[in-house]
Amino acid sequence: QQDVIDADKPVLVDFWAEWCGPCKMIGPALEEISEELGDKVTIAKVNIDENPDAPGKYGVRGIPTMILFKNGEAAATKVGAAPKSALKSWLESVL
Repeated sequence: QQDVIDADKPVLVDFWAEWCGPCKMIGPALEEISEELGDKVTIAKVNIDENPDAPGKYGVRGIPTMILFKNGEAAATKVGAAPKSALKSWLESVL
């Protein structure tokens, strides 16, 4: 959590769970996007089963939910799975 707040570049936090099919579906896409965007963004994953307080703290009501943090503040949110192209377009539009 402190790493996200102190980060000098935007951080996309993916809230997910092991039992969530759509979460597993977008995982590889997010890894590819991370490689493609390189220094522009850091992608972090938060397993809500291992971090049960996180969803309430950040207003996460369903998963997968992705929240982009800029300068330690939530700047954009995307809920639900989407194809890689749509995820990348959304992320580039909010960076």
